Amino acid sequence: MAAAMTSVCSVIFDLDGTLVDSAAAIQLALNHALSLHGLPVLPLDVVRGFIGRGVPHLMDCVGRQNGMDPSSAQFISVSNAFSARYARQQHGNLLFDGVIEALQDLQESNVALGLCTNKPLDAARTVLQHTGIDAFFSVVVAGDSLPTRKPDPEMLWAARDRMGPAPCLYVGDSEVDAEAAHAAGIPFLLYTRGYRKMAAEELAPWRVFDDFGALGSLVGCFVKEMPQA
Repeated sequence: MAAAMTSVCSVIFDLDGTLVDSAAAIQLALNHALSLHGLPVLPLDVVRGFIGRGVPHLMDCVGRQNGMDPSSAQFISVSNAFSARYARQQHGNLLFDGVIEALQDLQESNVALGLCTNKPLDAARTVLQHTGIDAFFSVVVAGDSLPTRKPDPEMLWAARDRMGPAPCLYVGDSEVDAEAAHAAGIPFLLYTRGYRKMAAEELAPWRVFDDFGALGSLVGCFVKEMPQA
């Protein structure tokens, strides 16, 4: 759906932990790279704690976990092996329940939909295609689209500015998303079944939800509360 001047509002989504439970896919790609280099594999709960700040942060966490110097040939080789596997590793990427129905509902309600993810663009587009939701998003800003990543607000501003003048809401699952939204001055809607570590109230969201069946009503409330451009 193309973003239009007549959209009632814009809703920008995070990807990992918000629309897609991707921890298992990331774990598989990481463990493939680690195994190639004779390094111990990582359990899912550890990998889950590394997700949210982009691939450089993820690999820094992996390096510390394995005592690797980030300037070493071993670290660079593991990172390259992970990157090579990452975009094509689709087994383990699963939509959260109700995502497609919620996106359809918003689209039919003339809501412009965008994506703002720290995942690299190629990997993000591959996940969107694999899960069947790529056609919903008029705008995708990814972890390698700009010089900075979330929680820096530039990514959210870039996505918002490309989606038109209607009021904008950001939907995410983590501390990184909350920090980015607050820095950008964009209301933050927290999905509580993702990868956050802090209590929901500590992230100061506009609202919280744990069921995508409630998203349409929440966006409707947002439209009523926010002054139209």
